Amino acid sequence: MPHTPRRKALALLASACAVCLLAASAPAEPLGIGDRLFPHLGNPGYDVASYDLSFTYPGSNSEPLQAVTTIDAWTTADLDRVNLDFAHGKVQSVEVDGEPAAFATAGEDLVVTPDEPLPDGSWMRITVRHTSDPVPAEDRDGGWVRTADGLAMANQADAAHLVFPCNDHPSDKAMFTIRVTAPNGYTAVANGLAAGADRSGRTTTWTYRTQHPMATELAQVSIGRSTVVRRTGPHGLPLRDVVPTKDRERLEPWLEKTPEQIAWMERKVGRYPFETYGLLMADVSTGFELETQTLSLFEMGLFTEPAYPAWYVESIMVHELAHQWFGDSVSPRTWSDLWLNEGHATWYEALYAEETANRPLKARMKAAYGASDRWRAAGGPPAAPKAPDPGHKISIFRPNVYDGSALVLYALRQEIGRPAFERLQRAWVSRHADGVATTEDFVSLASKIAGRDLRGFFQDWLYGEKTPPMPGHPDWEAVAPVKAAAGSTAAATAEQGR
Repeated sequence: MPHTPRRKALALLASACAVCLLAASAPAEPLGIGDRLFPHLGNPGYDVASYDLSFTYPGSNSEPLQAVTTIDAWTTADLDRVNLDFAHGKVQSVEVDGEPAAFATAGEDLVVTPDEPLPDGSWMRITVRHTSDPVPAEDRDGGWVRTADGLAMANQADAAHLVFPCNDHPSDKAMFTIRVTAPNGYTAVANGLAAGADRSGRTTTWTYRTQHPMATELAQVSIGRSTVVRRTGPHGLPLRDVVPTKDRERLEPWLEKTPEQIAWMERKVGRYPFETYGLLMADVSTGFELETQTLSLFEMGLFTEPAYPAWYVESIMVHELAHQWFGDSVSPRTWSDLWLNEGHATWYEALYAEETANRPLKARMKAAYGASDRWRAAGGPPAAPKAPDPGHKISIFRPNVYDGSALVLYALRQEIGRPAFERLQRAWVSRHADGVATTEDFVSLASKIAGRDLRGFFQDWLYGEKTPPMPGHPDWEAVAPVKAAAGSTAAATAEQGR
């Protein structure tokens, strides 16, 4: 019997319900975009446009914060489910486009199932109400960092999703609005520019917005009994530093160095790429500094420990500043492209030390050349680093991506000459500003500016098991790796900064 229209509609409805039931009954599973070093990081099927993060700080850095994360995104595929990275908080509810949605946990993913599938090319808004736990996750690095008087963030490389649900991969940059409600007496500062501080009874809500897209690993929130020190940088750039109020005066000699450091970097590579900059000097011991976008995280002890020479401290300040161009404005497409971040930041750190403190770049690079084969054996070549050690994700930050990668840049300058090298640096940060880029992009641009194919040169320097001969320095020798020492070298880092 042929279907009447009513029977046909009922049949279609029954079929759709059967599909929904099948989809709902299938177990949630973690996804990833297949990054070679972090295969389960990030998620396919959508492109985040913006995050709106709201945190309520209870006045103790050992208690969970109440939080609301709102994600606006475009779908890039038909989606029955949306996977978010989130692994260290309790989810209370999820909405998709204002309607309640089912959710489940799978590995380090929060798997959201909307009432209706989301077609390719559609706009979606996901709102997650959750807690954000500042007590460290077992066997995990990063996320919230508990300071002497509050909290800061250190999300590199894969820890933003320990703080808030997100697409936690640098290839998916987005705009951020960050709101922090804290008891009066605390100061909250985040990436970007302030957009209000609203006091209500015993609490104040601080709001910040970025004016440029940002990777999740570069998000920063400082909550503490802090003072915000303001000054002006080159071409009227607003600068703001965040320091413990009690230490404000003794830190000022370091803070006042930033405007000239920015001017120095601008002479090398062009205009500072963001709306503001500053140092977050946290009373905490992390073992690293971090280039969180527009507000770099520093251990206060770097500036107060007399054992560190002034030239060294200043060069580390420049390392994190240089990252605002290399790593923040131009972000890596994959984590294997990390050498582009750290090699350039180390390069300008070393160049600054040479030009301002008479610490010869050539001597540092010759020493790096001697160690390069050992670094490659322990951590892989610069553009193909070995996977992180189990339970220690930040171990990808080995010497091979710091001085080992700066050594590649030194070899490149030797190969193509200083004028072409300096044009390349400026062109790179200009062409890829606010975007993501790959090693292949760098090789292509370098070849174009040099006027010849440099793929063979880069293949040897970036992927070779052994360090190639240094152009112009045939007498430089690399020391052969010692097998017994490789394991102990693998987790070492070359510099204070990341």
